[in-house]
Amino acid sequence: MADRAPLPADPEGAALVARYLEHVRVERRLAARTVNLYAQELEKLQELAARTGVALTSARSGHVRQWAAQLHAAGRQGRSIALALSAWRGFYAWLGREGRIGGNPVQDARAPRAPRPLPKALGVDEAMQLADHAQSEDNPWLEARDAAMVELLYGCGLRVSELAGLDRSASAAAQREGRGWLDLQAAEVHVLGKGGKRRSVPLGAQALAALERWLALRPVVPGAGGEGAAALFPGQRGTRLTPQAIWQRLRRRGQGAGLAAPVHPHMLRHSFASHLLQSSGDLRAVQELLGHASIASTQVYTRLDFQHLARAYDAAHPRAHKTHKKKAG
Repeated sequence: MADRAPLPADPEGAALVARYLEHVRVERRLAARTVNLYAQELEKLQELAARTGVALTSARSGHVRQWAAQLHAAGRQGRSIALALSAWRGFYAWLGREGRIGGNPVQDARAPRAPRPLPKALGVDEAMQLADHAQSEDNPWLEARDAAMVELLYGCGLRVSELAGLDRSASAAAQREGRGWLDLQAAEVHVLGKGGKRRSVPLGAQALAALERWLALRPVVPGAGGEGAAALFPGQRGTRLTPQAIWQRLRRRGQGAGLAAPVHPHMLRHSFASHLLQSSGDLRAVQELLGHASIASTQVYTRLDFQHLARAYDAAHPRAHKTHKKKAG
């Protein structure tokens, strides 16, 4: 194999990079690790410029966009490219202050936007494991309350703030103060979501049963009064549970159920949406139940659904494997 042709030399650019690194090390007193990161990114800049046949001091914004695209094509992600651009931008800003260039070619360059991370959702079996788990603590009151909260979070897709704001029944105060309420007779829960938007969500059989068990024990609240008396889910001191307290109770229940990942309320909302979409395929209905103002917010669950299908395909379909034995002829 023939040796690769040497890249065009840019001794002036190399000298300027060395001076800049000395500047950030001595005058700006940046940490050694930061200086090393700058050095690596500026070494890459020199390589890209040399491959293009451009001196560092002659680079234009079009060159920088081209080089950023090459980094992306080589497999670097958005955050990594943003780090490179930051190092390059600082170098060229210094060159401008030194009077070596007229404008910063990196000034308006932007890294590709990182893909929005998918929301974390439990698998169906994990959700059932959490819902069916009976905590070992010798307190039927707490167990009934926490089980009912899980059923509303997973069975209705409520936000934790919506759950904390629920009253036992409709009242003028609930409507006036922007709280939701339970309607067992209609098998519905009425909540006030984001932007003051009200919606009604049906209660499934498991949620109804859990709520009836809880409400049978609910009156036994020491010192309940004021708003705590109306709250569907009070704490043991009689005051309405806060979202933070619900987070703590849910995490404890997840640990007790033996789930590997820490469970939080929004994970159950994601699980509700993902599992419902897997079963029904009705994106508009899921949007309505979640209270999303835009269908775009709900469409993220189609990606979760596709991930679920892809995992099932990889695990079960004989054509999913990269290598498989052929039948003997």
